[in-house]
Amino acid sequence: MASFIRKVPTASGARAVQIVHKRGRRVVGIEHIGSAHDDAALAMLMEIARQQLHAGQEVLDLDADSPPGPAAAGSLSGARVAGTRSQLLWDVLEAAYARVGFDAVGDQTFKALVLGRVIEPTSKADTLRVLADVGVPAPSLRTVFRSLARCLERDYRGTLATACLAHSATTPAGRVSLVLYDCTVRCTSRPRSRTTCAGLG
Repeated sequence: MASFIRKVPTASGARAVQIVHKRGRRVVGIEHIGSAHDDAALAMLMEIARQQLHAGQEVLDLDADSPPGPAAAGSLSGARVAGTRSQLLWDVLEAAYARVGFDAVGDQTFKALVLGRVIEPTSKADTLRVLADVGVPAPSLRTVFRSLARCLERDYRGTLATACLAHSATTPAGRVSLVLYDCTVRCTSRPRSRTTCAGLG
């Protein structure tokens, strides 16, 4: 089986770094390392991918008297990139989430899903990739769907609406701002019969 590193463009304009495993002409596995929006982040992800690809391999020092090159210097320094995290971005989003009172829901999975889709509007399943890209622990897809079931059981909409009203009431001069947002999806009830319903995408 052969393995190699590749860079591929993403829908958001970033460059994703992946380790691809092939058996003959068939791809048998892909490990997503992360997505980079600049050259510095790309170089770091490439180094992480190289370390993963060659895990456990030691450097063969053929000439101890000569100054080490860039690759050898990195290996001899003892430094190792364990991962990256967009800490400032996540801190700002968490602070905004708490400021409007959404912590009243008390569901960390729901919070991760909401903030991940603020970073990049995408499907619920692909939001796990977004969270991994920014270095945030991502729940499993099964956990996400369990959280969405709790949305109905515990009336998250009512809790969030109450939090929004309370937050708006604290604006200067008591002025209340209202933003209406609608996300529509297509629901197929029978073949060739489509209806539009409102809800989370």
